[in-house]
Amino acid sequence: MKLLHLTALFLPLLSACTSGPIAKAILDEEVSRLCKIDGGIKIYETVKLPPEKFNIRGSINFNIPKKEKAQDKDEYFFEWRIEILKKDTPSLSRSHYKIIRRNDGKTLGESIRYSRGGGDFPGPWQGSSFSCPDPTDPPSLEESIFFRGANK
Repeated sequence: MKLLHLTALFLPLLSACTSGPIAKAILDEEVSRLCKIDGGIKIYETVKLPPEKFNIRGSINFNIPKKEKAQDKDEYFFEWRIEILKKDTPSLSRSHYKIIRRNDGKTLGESIRYSRGGGDFPGPWQGSSFSCPDPTDPPSLEESIFFRGANK
């Protein structure tokens, strides 16, 4: 009878371990594996822009709208699709972002990122995440496509 009570006490903990840190580590490995296959930035064409199209920090100073919100005056737009590969906690997703030139429909570059979210022990704290490539690593897709031309 004591064994039955001990099992009932430790079953939730055992369940948390198999759906928590262990599952999180396994999914982090899967994120890294998928990232090696097709993750990262791919540039198909770069665009030289006049200096006035850049701000003082060297970033482009115009917005690239989402395809559905792009207007006729916009030279470029982006498409962004997030695919949920695993819905439960921890979750796994694939983000595909690409910048397209309006006048010919050519994809100038694309970025693919895999992410794991959650999988931590339950609590009042913010859940963890893991992405590949790291979203804070420069350069961004925009910085890789658009560069400053010489003054005229």
